[in-house]
Amino acid sequence: MKTFMKTALAGAIAMTLASPLAAKDIKLKMATNAPGTSPYLAMTTMATIVNQALPDVNIQVDATGAATKHMIEVAQGKLDMSMTAPIIYKFLKNGSVMYKKLPNAAELAENLRLLYWFPLGQFHYVVYADSDIKTPADIKGKKVFLGPPGGGAYNASARIMKFMAGYEAGKDYEPVNASWASALQGFQDRQFDVYTAAGIAPFPQLEQLSLTSKLRIIGLTKDEFNANEGMRAYINEHVGEEIGIIKAGIYGDGVVNKEDTYTLAGLVGITARADLDEDTVYRITKAYWEGAKEAMKTQPWLNSITLEGGVIDGGMKLHPGALRYYDEIGLEIPAGSR
Repeated sequence: MKTFMKTALAGAIAMTLASPLAAKDIKLKMATNAPGTSPYLAMTTMATIVNQALPDVNIQVDATGAATKHMIEVAQGKLDMSMTAPIIYKFLKNGSVMYKKLPNAAELAENLRLLYWFPLGQFHYVVYADSDIKTPADIKGKKVFLGPPGGGAYNASARIMKFMAGYEAGKDYEPVNASWASALQGFQDRQFDVYTAAGIAPFPQLEQLSLTSKLRIIGLTKDEFNANEGMRAYINEHVGEEIGIIKAGIYGDGVVNKEDTYTLAGLVGITARADLDEDTVYRITKAYWEGAKEAMKTQPWLNSITLEGGVIDGGMKLHPGALRYYDEIGLEIPAGSR
C-alpha cells in the first residue's frame, strides 16, 4: 500500500505536468490541497486520467491556497474546479463560520455543482514520540498547527480538538499560523508541538516523517470514543463526517502507537462552475470513471473512491454534465443530488 501511494503520487505529478498544453483546446484550471495530501493525490490522478483520455482537454492543477477560498473563486468564475466538502458547502450556503462576513455567500453557493465526492481520510494529530504529549489533554498550552487559518481543515481540526479534550484554539492552546508547506517544514524543524493533517492512512506526508523520526498519533481509544457523546452526535448530524480509525502499525515502526487511534474522518469532492459546459463535464466525468477502472489495477487506493459514494446527498447538486453520465450508466442518484 505504501509503495502504491508513493508511486501514484509521483506518477500523477509527472504525467499532469507533462500534458502538452499546445495540443489542447479546452484548458481548465483546478485547485486542490498541498502535495502529499489525499485530495492532492486524488485530484491530480483524476486530472492525469482525463488529460490522457481526452486529446482536446487539459486540466491544470494548482496546489496552493485553501479550499474555502478556491470554492469562492470557482463560484466567481476565476477557477473551473476545486476541492469542496459537504460541511464547508453548508457553511457557504448558510453564510456562516468562515463565510459569515460574505454578504453574497448563498448566491455564490448556487454557482457550484458537484462532479463527485471521495474520502478525505482520518484527521491525524501528530507529535514526536519523545514529546510529553501522550493524550489530547496534554495539548493544553502547546503550539498546534490545525491547518491554514480560515480554511476548512483549520475549523475541522479545532472542532475535533474541542470534542476530544474540551479545548478551544487561542484559549487553551496556541494555533500556529502557517501554510501546509511551511507547517510541514516547521514541524520537521520542531518549531511547534503538534502537526495536524487529514489523509487516508497511510498517507505520504506522515510516511515521509516517520522514515526519519519516531512519531506518536494523538487521539482517543475505542472506549473513549464510544463514551464521547459530542463526537458521536456530530457524526450523526452532519453528512460526510464519520468515525476515523487509524490502525496501529499501519505506518510501521516509525509510529509508536500500540493501539488503534480514534478520531474523525471526512468526505470531500470536486466542485465545478455551474456554467461550465455540460458536454465538457460529461466527457470529463465519463473519462475519469472509465480510466479509473484500469488505474485501480496498479493503484489500488483508488478503490476507496466509488461511484455510489461519489453521488451521495452531501448538500450540493450534481453538475448536469456529471448527472448525465451517472444516469446513462444507471447509477441510483439520491433526490438531493439531482
